[in-house]
Amino acid sequence: MADEARTVKLVDLPMVSRLLERTVPLDSEMACTGTLDLGTAALVSRFLLPQRSVCTLLARRSETQVVGQFRVGQQPQRARIVAIAPGLEPRADNSAWLALLDAMTAAAGQRGAHLLSAEVDEHQALFETMRIAGFSIYARQEIWQRRPEEVPRLMMDAVELTVEQERDTQGIQLLYGNIVPRLVQPVAEPPAHSVGLVYRKHERVEGHVAVSEGRKGIYLSPCLHPDVFSEASAILAAAIDHAHRSRARVPVYVAVRRYQDWLEDALVDLGFVPWTRQAVMLRHIAAGVRQTAFAPLARGLEAVPGSLKPPATPAVQDGAFDPFAKEE
Repeated sequence: MADEARTVKLVDLPMVSRLLERTVPLDSEMACTGTLDLGTAALVSRFLLPQRSVCTLLARRSETQVVGQFRVGQQPQRARIVAIAPGLEPRADNSAWLALLDAMTAAAGQRGAHLLSAEVDEHQALFETMRIAGFSIYARQEIWQRRPEEVPRLMMDAVELTVEQERDTQGIQLLYGNIVPRLVQPVAEPPAHSVGLVYRKHERVEGHVAVSEGRKGIYLSPCLHPDVFSEASAILAAAIDHAHRSRARVPVYVAVRRYQDWLEDALVDLGFVPWTRQAVMLRHIAAGVRQTAFAPLARGLEAVPGSLKPPATPAVQDGAFDPFAKEE
């Protein structure tokens, strides 16, 4: 079988469906909420209704086939890998996975993306392969989980959260600018389909929690100012209660980036336990030149107004040294 990396075709669907039985999710929000749909029906619908924002690729090396999917976000400059299948076994030949990652990077660049990101569990063999493929660690995060049957009863003062509105935009941007390290800001945007909840204190936005819901769970991405340390438990509890599925007995997940690790005490109080550690990895995509064309210098200078003229070959005076003259 010839080596190749290309977009999945209809004829590939039976094989792709078998590979997807061993999917490794690389988008935590979609994995925890159950909104990551890579089934055959979903793949077929994308062929019938092509979407520029979703791309599924297949790579082959010798007898190994690997499939992966990435999606372009609301900001078209950023794309994210949502899944790769199958997972890479330790000490296995990773050439097919490297070919897939390179193909995904090239395809994302063709769609206008400048960055390609993924959230990878650090214990997976895929983590080292992505580093070889040019992905760098931009942040580390820990996903905390609370099972439906482990909801503690706490005595705390209730806080008020409001749904994010246009008037909150500047305050939210200021909050993220003050809390999120500059290097991490390109990958710190809330999930695209989340609902933003705002906590105000003294007329300032001191907290923002992005809440995502799905059939499998609730996923929270908090950004809280350290000044609200004492209210952190109440803010997270209020965000969970706001979710429509909070009473549907589904697990709740909270993503905590390293720069927000002071939230761990609040999560323990709320009955959460550490679930997995991940690296937020990023690969920059170089912008290529589609077609190079160089106009002659003389033609360009003729278009310049004024007395500027193209340079001419200087006259050689009698007896002067001419470096380009041929010896007799």
